[in-house]
Amino acid sequence: MTREFLIAALAAIAAAAVVFTVGFSFLGSSGTSMKQRIKRVALEREKMRAEEMARLRGGSQQDTPRGSIRRVAGREYVTNVVNRFSLQKMFADENTIDALARAGYRGQGPLNTYVFSRFVTPFVLFVLAFGYLSLTVFAEKPLYLNALYALAVGLVGAFLPNLLLKNRTIKRQQSIKRAWPDALDLMLLCVEAGMSVEHAFKRVAKEIGMQSPELAEEITLTTAELSFLEDRTRAYENLGKRTGLDVVKAVMTSLIQADRYGTSVGTSLRVMAEEGRETRMMEAEKKAAALPPKLTVPLIVFFLPVLFIVIITPAIIKISQNGGFSFMGGS
Repeated sequence: MTREFLIAALAAIAAAAVVFTVGFSFLGSSGTSMKQRIKRVALEREKMRAEEMARLRGGSQQDTPRGSIRRVAGREYVTNVVNRFSLQKMFADENTIDALARAGYRGQGPLNTYVFSRFVTPFVLFVLAFGYLSLTVFAEKPLYLNALYALAVGLVGAFLPNLLLKNRTIKRQQSIKRAWPDALDLMLLCVEAGMSVEHAFKRVAKEIGMQSPELAEEITLTTAELSFLEDRTRAYENLGKRTGLDVVKAVMTSLIQADRYGTSVGTSLRVMAEEGRETRMMEAEKKAAALPPKLTVPLIVFFLPVLFIVIITPAIIKISQNGGFSFMGGS
C-alpha cells in the first residue's frame, strides 16, 4: 500500500467518525430538545393567556415589565400630577369612563392620561402660540396683544382632547357598525349549528377580526365576561354600553329577553340579522341618493368650464383663421 492510499483511508475514517459522532449526538438529544420545545410552547401559551387576561381587565402591554423605564416613569409622573391636583374631580365625571370605553380606552391609565391632557394642553398651546406670535407673525405688535391671541388659542386648545376623543369614538363606531351585520350572520350560523352563545361569540370574534379588530376586541371581552360574571345580562348590557350603537343595543336587548323568558336565541338573532341587512341596504340607498346634490358643485366648477372650452375653442380657432374677427371689427 502506498502512502497516498493510507492518507486517503485515514481521512475517510476520520470523516466517518465525525459524521457518526454528530449524528448520534443529534439523535440522542432529539427527545430532550422536543421536550424543551414543548415546554417553551407551553410557557409561551401561558404568557399569552396572562397578557390577554390583563388586557381584558383594562391593562395594556405597556404595563408589563417589558415596558421601558421611561414610559413607566412617565406614567408615574402623570399619576402623581393627577392625584396631587385632584384632576379627576375637575375634568372627569360619571360619563367620562364610558366615553373612554367607547373610544377603546379602558382602565385607570387612560383616564389619568385624559384628565392630564385636558389640564396641560391649554398651558402648552398658550406658551407655543405666544412664542410663535411674538417671534414671527406679530413681532412688531405689543406683547399684551400677543398674549391675548395666545390666550384665545389656549382656550380653544382646552377642547382639543375632547375633539380627539370624539374623533376616535366615531371611527371606532363606524368600524363596528360596518362589520356588525356580518357578525350577526356568523353568530346566527354558529347558534343554529348547535353552539352555545359563549362559543358562538368566541368563534365570531376570531372570524371577524380581519374585518374589524375593534368589534373582535369587544366580542372577546364579552366572551370573557360571560365566562366569569354571575349574571349574563350584565355582559350583554356592557357590550351595548361600550359600543354606544343602537343596533348593538337592540341585539343585546333581544338576547337578554331570550335568556330571561326562555325564547329561541336563533329566532331572535335571525330577526335582528334581517333588520341589520335591511338597515345597511337603506343606508347604501341613502348614500346613493345623496350623490347627485353633492356632485352638482364639482360639476359646475370643474367639468362645465372644461366642456365649454373643448366645444367652443375649435369654432373660435376656425373663425380667427378665416378672418372673422377682423371682418367683424372692420364693420
